[in-house]
Amino acid sequence: MMETSEKAVSLLPLPTSSALSAKPTAEYDLTPTISKFLDLHMLFPLLEFIEDNKLYEASYVQQARLDLLAPTNMVDYAMEIHKALHKTQEDPESLVQRRTEVLKKMSELQKEAQRAIEILDDAELVEKLKSEDRFTPSYLLDDYQVGKGALDAYYLYAKFQYECGDYGTARGALGNYLALVQSTASERGFNALWGKFASEILLENWEGALVEMNNVKQAIEDRAAPALQQLQQRSWLLHWSLFVFFTHPRGRDMIIDLFFEEKYMQALQTNCTWLLRYLTTAIIVNKRGRAALKDLVWVVQHESHAYQDPITKFLECLYVHFDFDRAQMELRECEKVLVSDFFLCNIAAEFMETARLFIFETYCRIHQKIDLGMISKELGMAPADAEKWIVDLIRGALLDAKISSEDNVVIMGGINQSVYQQVIDKTKDLMMRSYVLANNLEKLVLEEQAMESYGPLISGPSRPF
Repeated sequence: MMETSEKAVSLLPLPTSSALSAKPTAEYDLTPTISKFLDLHMLFPLLEFIEDNKLYEASYVQQARLDLLAPTNMVDYAMEIHKALHKTQEDPESLVQRRTEVLKKMSELQKEAQRAIEILDDAELVEKLKSEDRFTPSYLLDDYQVGKGALDAYYLYAKFQYECGDYGTARGALGNYLALVQSTASERGFNALWGKFASEILLENWEGALVEMNNVKQAIEDRAAPALQQLQQRSWLLHWSLFVFFTHPRGRDMIIDLFFEEKYMQALQTNCTWLLRYLTTAIIVNKRGRAALKDLVWVVQHESHAYQDPITKFLECLYVHFDFDRAQMELRECEKVLVSDFFLCNIAAEFMETARLFIFETYCRIHQKIDLGMISKELGMAPADAEKWIVDLIRGALLDAKISSEDNVVIMGGINQSVYQQVIDKTKDLMMRSYVLANNLEKLVLEEQAMESYGPLISGPSRPF
């Protein structure tokens, strides 16, 4: 262990720092990167966040929003954006014509699916049939003359409503359709599952979104799709799940569980290493994440050639290089990253506070003595208050330490692993190295088929629904 020094102690963070001073910046914006893995409807909340925080010029964001609206049926919204962007009150002829086409198509779909809509949109009847175990395609055909053609039209009607931005209607219709087909083996059933998941996210029904996220995950694993296709689907799911993980009360636990599953970690390392930003953040702010910290550090270090940002560099500086100066510098940049990220902005203050405690804890683990007088001076606290704060931190981190009142220092005990723990750690390290070797071989195989980058702010996602 190293003896304490005045320079080292001066790097200790303040005990509390809830106020954020950084302003959002486009420097660390991942929207252009993650857009190709999201359904385009999911990008509207991200663009709203970008616009509110002025990450880009307003006209640039408006144009991106207009481009996103082009393949959808939300023509009236597109007209509003076009007028605001071009400062005109006239509707463009192309959108007027598009609106006519949308209304015509809606009328046709409603006509084709009319019988199915009459039966399946009757919530009371549907519940009655379900309670009697008669909500089946054969029963609907025999008793209500709703055949396969009508059900197919009903699916297309649900998808059309989704494209119109009526996510509530789409969710209900897709739920009925899935309850009837009771299989995601077919392409249409699988797509309907993705559509229902997307609808739950856009309606901000996080309990429902969690259920559908797990249903999609199960369907991906159950389908006998080619390996490259499954890799793409797992990559989609990792990105869509961010909406759930950073809003659901149990999200911080669930992101660790999902991202560290072997197949999903493989997808992350092969297709989307930038997701390490979100996994790292979740682990730092989550007490349960301490168990996965060592594995995370290994992955972050191994993938540093492919992706780095202040959050991953903070972790590497602290736990690989034990560079406290650099860790503090990166932590200041972390605040900019967090307030500029749609998914992370609400936990920025919590992250900063927890990260400072990580610095202190790591500092304690590698120093033999810590001068209480110097710490209290550095923190601007009374000696008694500083001592109490440090004692609480040491207890919380389960550090082997004691306070010497005579010398006014904290004396850290030795941290010696048992031989059994050393064997376990070595075994885990060999397993991880073998996994990474296999992963690198797969990267070489998939390199020629790697996805190309898309537009400057947003891109046209390859959509599962």
